[in-house]
Amino acid sequence: MHCKHLAHSENALHRPGPGPGPGFPNSRFRCPESLLDCAAKAVAEKWAFERVEERFERIPEPVQRRIVYWSFPRNEREICMYSSFHAGTGGTGDGLPFRRGIRLLETGCVDNVLQVGFHLSGTVTEPATQSEPETTHKVAISFDRCKITSVTCGCGNRDIFYCAHVVALSLYRIRKPEQVKLRLPISETLFQMNRDQLQKLVQYLITAHHTEVLPTAQKLADEILSSNSEINQVHGAPDPTAGASIDDENCWHLDEEQVREQVKQFLSQGGYYGSGKQLNSMFAKVREMLRMRDSNGARMLTLITEQFMADPRLSLWRQQGTGMTDKCRQLWDELGALWVCIVLNPHCKSEEKSGWLRQLKKWGDMDICPLEDGNYGSDNLAQGKPPINSLARPRRTVFTRAMEACDLHWQDSHLQRIISSDFYMSPAYQREGESLLFNPQGLPLWLDHVPTACARVDALRSHGYPREALRLAVAIINTLRLQQQRQLDIYKHQKKELLQRGMTNTTNLEGWVGHPLDPIGCLFATLTETCRVEDDNTMDTGVYQHVPVWGCPDGGESYLALALEVALMGMGQQRLMPEGLYAQDKVCRNEEQIVAKLQEMELDDILVQTLRKQAILLLEGGPFSGLGEVIHRESVPMHTFAKYLFTALLPHDTDLAYKLGLRAMRLPVLESTAPSGDVGHPHHGISIVPSRYPRWFTLGHLESQQCELASTMLTAAKGDMLRLRTVLEAIQKHIHSSSLIFKLAQDAFKIATPADNPPDITLLNVALELGLQVMRMTLSTLNWRRREMVRWLVTCATEVGLRALVSILQSWYTLFTPTEATSIVAATVMSHNTILRLSLDYPQREELASCARTLALQCAMKDPQNCALSALTLCEKDHIAFETAYQIVIDAASTGMTYSQLFTIARYMEHRGYPLRAFKLASLAMTHLNLAYNQDTHPAINDVLWACALSHSLGKNELAAIIPLVVKSVHCATVLSDILRRCTMTAPGLAGIPGRRNSGKLMSTDKAPLRQLLDATISAYINTTHSRLTHISPRHYGEFIEFLSKARETFLLAQDGHIQFAQFIDNLKQIYKGKKKLMMLVRERFG
Repeated sequence: MHCKHLAHSENALHRPGPGPGPGFPNSRFRCPESLLDCAAKAVAEKWAFERVEERFERIPEPVQRRIVYWSFPRNEREICMYSSFHAGTGGTGDGLPFRRGIRLLETGCVDNVLQVGFHLSGTVTEPATQSEPETTHKVAISFDRCKITSVTCGCGNRDIFYCAHVVALSLYRIRKPEQVKLRLPISETLFQMNRDQLQKLVQYLITAHHTEVLPTAQKLADEILSSNSEINQVHGAPDPTAGASIDDENCWHLDEEQVREQVKQFLSQGGYYGSGKQLNSMFAKVREMLRMRDSNGARMLTLITEQFMADPRLSLWRQQGTGMTDKCRQLWDELGALWVCIVLNPHCKSEEKSGWLRQLKKWGDMDICPLEDGNYGSDNLAQGKPPINSLARPRRTVFTRAMEACDLHWQDSHLQRIISSDFYMSPAYQREGESLLFNPQGLPLWLDHVPTACARVDALRSHGYPREALRLAVAIINTLRLQQQRQLDIYKHQKKELLQRGMTNTTNLEGWVGHPLDPIGCLFATLTETCRVEDDNTMDTGVYQHVPVWGCPDGGESYLALALEVALMGMGQQRLMPEGLYAQDKVCRNEEQIVAKLQEMELDDILVQTLRKQAILLLEGGPFSGLGEVIHRESVPMHTFAKYLFTALLPHDTDLAYKLGLRAMRLPVLESTAPSGDVGHPHHGISIVPSRYPRWFTLGHLESQQCELASTMLTAAKGDMLRLRTVLEAIQKHIHSSSLIFKLAQDAFKIATPADNPPDITLLNVALELGLQVMRMTLSTLNWRRREMVRWLVTCATEVGLRALVSILQSWYTLFTPTEATSIVAATVMSHNTILRLSLDYPQREELASCARTLALQCAMKDPQNCALSALTLCEKDHIAFETAYQIVIDAASTGMTYSQLFTIARYMEHRGYPLRAFKLASLAMTHLNLAYNQDTHPAINDVLWACALSHSLGKNELAAIIPLVVKSVHCATVLSDILRRCTMTAPGLAGIPGRRNSGKLMSTDKAPLRQLLDATISAYINTTHSRLTHISPRHYGEFIEFLSKARETFLLAQDGHIQFAQFIDNLKQIYKGKKKLMMLVRERFG
């Protein structure tokens, strides 16, 4: 554990010296350790004290004292490990028990420290705070062979970690051993006493603690005095201060119950961020224990796994067929990976491994155990489909890889030589010809399944063997290099045939990126760990330095360059997209993690050289490379990786950067369909889903990454027309999503038009071209952003200039619908703002206006219903165009246009000063209208009233022309009576049409044309009355009487109206005499 994080520099973690020397007990100058101390240290760490006592009949007291002295833990890192989360995840806050313990120690809060044999005790005082008084806690620690085996503290702490008081007492013993009173185990002291002294000791002890000890003392006295008691059958007596027996397990104190409780609690909190973070910290603690070679690592992981398997959500997820959350899946993945590390411990005993295997099989056989490739079953099962190749693909759980790793061993002599020496090479005379053990340079190879080989590296690193891990990592990379070169040689012989076929098979049985064992991440971390610069200023900044590879013949290799090379190899590996949402999501996530680590590297000349070399190999590569000339249709795209390569190479090799970026733009799964012969992938057991493309659940993410790569290249190519053109062609060829092309167009536009600099016309033209492509792609499909896209295109064309605007106006039918062309495009182009923005002179304005008018007339011809009004508006300033547009409306009025469209245009005509044209259009609109007797709130009523008012204002002839249309179209009595009333209030012909004489007389309802309207109104009232009476309810009686009152007003406009109304009422009484209450109300009002 990197405990620099947890202590200030002046309080850095201490390792004790050899104890007080004979000459300088408190001095920083140390004498060489005595032979007694050397021997006592070794014995204290390895032997149980009982074994020492058995081995030697009598041990001199000075020897006992030194063994007891050296039996306490000597390394503060170990205390830190059991009193704080891992530094990388637990933070460095003052709230950690370790930090608090240091603070208590340094402020003099530890007192009364006494070591009796293998038992340490003392008091720790917590200073008073604003809310709590000062409290003193009694602390007791038992230890054996440099490990703390049990702790008790008066604070009652219940946690996985030791409390601050235990930390303070432990550090006091480590830092100030000479200030601790040291006594031999209490049994040794008692052995030196006579009977009177022993009796006095017992009586004083009972007196000091009589309330606590007296019952126990009496019970023991009774048993000792009874000859048949169990206590008298055993030789000797127990001594808690005498250390462990031979059979006792030697491990650090770990509160198992608290581990279970905390894991259970964190799991019960579900997907909360804090709980996932805590569980990851516990996994990190396991790794830290493994690195310290502490047996509690496996013990703690077992406890964690038991709680994971007892999670009640597992059976629920399985029953419901639903998947667990991503966060939860990642925790299970880490659990599986940790078990691989545990079982690959190079120094574990075979019985330990057998025990782990039994436990793993027990968990793996449980039906609720999560599967390796996702949740419960494949996606096919979730959709009710039978599993594919169920016999060929056995059930693999998260523990399967750990069970398989139990079969691996470390006894291979070649492997042992690789990890034990930096200078293991083949003799020079053996380097000719092929070898499975060494490359042509004589460096060792390790020919194993790559993820398995990397799991060995991870195990070595995790179990505290970093040097051995590095050696094996280098051998694996040398093997990958050789395989890459040999694959390239094979490909060169097959290149012509593969290029003709236009497709290839992948040579890799499984991808390394996104693999459950994370082989590339493991190699990268192992190699960079040794290169990280760690000082006070750069502890967490990811600064690296070159460290030469140990034992490298020419000294030219660096671990940092190897880390970069292996990351590039892994990311560039051609691999098939795995099945299932989780596996695909993991590929994306792992890619992003590796790229983030690569971006931490500052590229110097050595790294740039590595980058260029590997990039060229990947471009030239055949089936092993995802950036090769021909790839499999379902190969994982390289966009994320290529974006990193492009950005990294651009300052150093522009041509190579663009070549890589453009090669990686492809997305074959969307660009072609599988040939008829390609019905599956025999090496992978993956069947093709019968659809346009297989189930690529992350396709949306992949397309957005493709878009990001394109955007990065566009930005870099700003000002370079040739480069921009090639990038544009790649976008048009490979990107199939209109929304993503639109995003690229917007990005290009934004970059091309900086706020404080003149626009870049080359990039603007690219943005416009992309925008035009979007218009063509979305013209005949529904897209909710279409309106936004059209407006943006006009803005972009305006920035490009007049010719661009003229071009889109002239070719509108390939880009826009008629409605968009008139209401958005032409209207915006003709706006005052556009004219000002372009600073156009008169001929230019006329050219633009002429194009807009031509567009308007074409659109009106194609879609008169939606474009006629816009066309008229656009043509207002040109008499011929306006007349043409008007004629188009008249021609369309009888066929396709609705009354509402015609009324709208008619009102527009009146507003523009064409009342007779407005009248004509209103008359045409009336012929399309039908207003039923009960539609007294119809939206067209206002239009009808307006049309009649217009006709009335034009004169008697126009009114006479429109009334027959009204009578034919309107059957609603209240509307007709309203029209009638308005026509009788004023004289017709008030519009004052030139050349017409206005008589100024009011019109009579007895004569045409109002007579016809009056008869129609009376008839409508009669019909409506009968219709309403058919289904009338008592609550509507009052409303009905008011309706009859209005009817009477209309009847009375006729000469014999009162007679007609009386007859009408009598008629009602006769027909509806059954409705007695209603007829009584009628009689009361109308007689």
